[in-house]
Amino acid sequence: MAAEAGPLGAVARLCRVLLFLSQFYILSGGESTDIPPYMMKCPSNGLCSRLPADCIECKTNSSCVYGKPAAFDCTVKPFVTCVDQDFRSQKNFVLNMTCRFCWQLPETEYECSNSTACMTVSCPRQRYAANCTVRDHVHCLGNRTFPKMLYCNWTGGYKWSTALALSITLGGFGADRFYLGQWREGLGKLFSFGGLGIWTLIDVLLIGVGYVGPADGSLYI
Repeated sequence: MAAEAGPLGAVARLCRVLLFLSQFYILSGGESTDIPPYMMKCPSNGLCSRLPADCIECKTNSSCVYGKPAAFDCTVKPFVTCVDQDFRSQKNFVLNMTCRFCWQLPETEYECSNSTACMTVSCPRQRYAANCTVRDHVHCLGNRTFPKMLYCNWTGGYKWSTALALSITLGGFGADRFYLGQWREGLGKLFSFGGLGIWTLIDVLLIGVGYVGPADGSLYI
């Protein structure tokens, strides 16, 4: 009885080891069936020519002329399914697009990061280094993410109309400067009665033309 238990016990231990190894293999990605991240942007069974750029790979057309229409040989990425004009499944197709690099696109065709660490009201006007990404439906050559120097254009939520209205009605008490976050100037106007009216009139003019803005350096909305 003990002799039978010995081989059976060894076989059981071997089975447990093999089961552990198989589970470890699966968990480590050996049989991974994860969907690629780009599949979230790729509609199924649509026209191949309408697929977003992340769903296809195109060969470089070295003969294309900048700014002119050109044809590119493209292939859909793995797991992507699409059809031609006759609703037949295809993997390889020709894509017609304008010959230009992504960084040469109009501003409406890409999105850039914003910065709140620069002054929008300054002379000369400040720029900041932004990272820009081409919109999904736009096709272009080169990297779809690129750096670009942009003018500071962020806003802190201050309204020009509100600042001007406060300057006209309560400017003598410094309400316009308080609203814009300029506390020292606001206190100066408050205790000087708007500079005896002179400072008040000057601020109405400066805020009206947009020369005086929010203290945080942002733009009016």
